[in-house]
Amino acid sequence: MKLYYLLLLVVTACAPIKNMENQKNEINSILDNWHKAAAEANYEKYFGAMSEESIFIGTDATENWNKKEFQAFAKPYFDKGKAWSFTAIERNIYFSSDGKIVWFDELLNTQMKICRGSGILVQEKGQWKIKHYVLSMTIPNENVDEVVKIKAPIEDAFIKNSK
Repeated sequence: MKLYYLLLLVVTACAPIKNMENQKNEINSILDNWHKAAAEANYEKYFGAMSEESIFIGTDATENWNKKEFQAFAKPYFDKGKAWSFTAIERNIYFSSDGKIVWFDELLNTQMKICRGSGILVQEKGQWKIKHYVLSMTIPNENVDEVVKIKAPIEDAFIKNSK
């Protein structure tokens, strides 16, 4: 009888770990398929993975779009049959204690070389949807000064016009 309870305890204790791993696999699949949809220029699948109230923040300081704005920007790329191609190199996934919110960060292999993506997914009608996504280019620390020199004139003008 003691062996039965011990076995029950072990199985019960492992269930949340297995469930969490299954949920992480599901989130990985959603994000991988989202990136794949862009690479295949599948507009409906790509934007279908995003919440209607989603935000996409791109690499340029002017790229802070709600879903409709992002769709308008991206549609010509998808219409040409080639949007962008991002493949995850690594990804970290975190769940809120109630399991209703997921946030993640990822390193991506892209046409811009390595980029970083981060975002939030939420449950909507039983499905995970991308609610917020931020894409950033990475800059090696030893090259920051060179990059700042290149972008300073453009971004100084942006800052001046933003006031």
